Amino acid sequence: MTHALTLPALTATDSLEHYARAIKAYPLLTAEEEYALAVKFKQENDLEAARRLIVSHLRLVASIARGYTGYGLPQADLIQEGNIGLMKAVKRYDPERGVRLVSFAMHWIKAEIHEYIVRNWRLVKIATTKAQRKLFFNLRSMKSGINSMQSSEVAYIARELNVKPEEVLEMEARLNGHEISLEANIDDDSDEHYSPIAYLPDEGLTPSEALEAKQTEINKTAGLTSALQNLDDRSRRVVEARWLQENGGKTLHELADEFGVSAERIRQIEQKAMQKMKTLMLVSR
Repeated sequence: MTHALTLPALTATDSLEHYARAIKAYPLLTAEEEYALAVKFKQENDLEAARRLIVSHLRLVASIARGYTGYGLPQADLIQEGNIGLMKAVKRYDPERGVRLVSFAMHWIKAEIHEYIVRNWRLVKIATTKAQRKLFFNLRSMKSGINSMQSSEVAYIARELNVKPEEVLEMEARLNGHEISLEANIDDDSDEHYSPIAYLPDEGLTPSEALEAKQTEINKTAGLTSALQNLDDRSRRVVEARWLQENGGKTLHELADEFGVSAERIRQIEQKAMQKMKTLMLVSR
């Protein structure tokens, strides 16, 4: 269904503001209009009916995606993943159940965004079980405030989400790992010796440790270079553009525009290339 529909998309030249204005131009549907379109799509496979159902809910996807901006991933990619979830929801939606599409689609939109975050955010590597993923995506909303949690609150969240209290504390530490300035504030009249950096021990490497670390880094770099060289030109370009840029990688949509394919196709190429590289680097150790 997805490839046969013409939908608004975030391109390399679009801003989020432009996209937001574009999707607001699509009117919301009344319950009667939504029901009629859903029936037409379900019974007749009418793609125009499906398109109208989708575009009328694009602002819902954008709204949900904004709630995941704290994970350090491109907003355009989050919206794209949410749109995929919306299309899956429309495909599975049964108008005879008496539930509005907006209620049904929220689960699919969030599920697709969650999967994208878990695949791409490094800190989520600890979230390997269903319970840990639930903890990752619910801890912020379950906390009573921004301060550190009391032991009673930790125990409550652990019981509710079926995880260990230490897992709750570890996840909180990861999610709240904000950076602090080690140097004294130049506008502060206090003595610079009271800045955090003054109390840090010297943990520099010994010459032998530094040499070993340098050699390890060289080996890793060589393995990465070798793995990249074993990819085809397009796959190598996707990996380099997405993950090996100093000033932030390109989005799926930007690469989709570059190669003239869909963002979903770029994602498939990326996943296949990363898996191949991982295999090659493990073999070369």
